[in-house]
Amino acid sequence: MTFQVEVLLKGSEDVVDRTVDFDGPKAAEWTDDDVRRVLTLTLGAFHDVQNPGSGEAAVSLRGFSWIVTPVDGGVAIAIEIASGAVVAGPFDVDADELTATIRRALAASARSESVH
Repeated sequence: MTFQVEVLLKGSEDVVDRTVDFDGPKAAEWTDDDVRRVLTLTLGAFHDVQNPGSGEAAVSLRGFSWIVTPVDGGVAIAIEIASGAVVAGPFDVDADELTATIRRALAASARSESVH
């Protein structure tokens, strides 16, 4: 499936649109791992806009605020980080279900990441 990502960098008035390919099921069937991949792809798109031509970067699923919000066509995942904001969607899934899945996915990621 594909989904849209809109990136707004801090200090900019221009929203940059990206189309992201996700090799996984439709949103209503997402597992916690699928949600981690969608979040990683979304933050990766933000990185690409912020650092054009720099190539793929490691993405950590911590240090940002997020919300699942209703939009035309379903719900979107809105993420705010210090250097801007990114919105992914729309996804055809219940907002409460997606919110719960994101919470589980982020909690599992926090437990598995180690800081040295």
